[in-house]
Amino acid sequence: MKLIYAVPATMLTALLMLPVNGNAQTQPKASTLKIAGYSGEAQLLQVNGKSYVEVETLARLTKGTLSFKAGQTTLTLSPAEAVTPASAPREKAGFSTAFVQASIEELSIIREWRVAIVSAVRNNTPAAEDWIATQHRLADKNLALASASATTADDRSASPLLTSEFNNMQNLSERYLALRKQSAFISPDTINSSPLEEQILSCARGFVSMTEGHAFQDLAACH
Repeated sequence: MKLIYAVPATMLTALLMLPVNGNAQTQPKASTLKIAGYSGEAQLLQVNGKSYVEVETLARLTKGTLSFKAGQTTLTLSPAEAVTPASAPREKAGFSTAFVQASIEELSIIREWRVAIVSAVRNNTPAAEDWIATQHRLADKNLALASASATTADDRSASPLLTSEFNNMQNLSERYLALRKQSAFISPDTINSSPLEEQILSCARGFVSMTEGHAFQDLAACH
């Protein structure tokens, strides 16, 4: 959009008159004028508390044009120069090493947790509740570490899948403990090869395969 400033011609001669009337006025003080959106600067004179700038200099500074008609001068400004913001750094693609390492550690703890429960049911030997509680705390801690280490877009997309894996394992563990309290014997069919146990296995395998492929893929088994 062009901006047009109309300046009375009498004001344009103010600077030219300064040397003549200088003895009767305060000595001019020089400074500079910069206009936002435009490069360069112009000399600015301050006389008796008022500031003056040559209109020709102002036109040059703003890359505008001057026109004169019927005792009036019109200054047409060009659009302000576009300021290109510094481009944001491109986010690293793929998975970060820290996230992959933390995720593998989390899956390893979940695996030990799952194997212990499946073996207890299969062999009809109860798993210690305090050991299960310890695994739960370790898995919860490692999940937090994995989430905190997510720095790339793929890391952040995969983090909820890891959380779902933890939640599914927690549900399987709670189901086992509830059955153990109800009966001394648990049918292997209630835990081994159950849909929930199969989902935990499939999610873990898919997650490892996904990280080895260095690109995020949504895994249905992890939901």
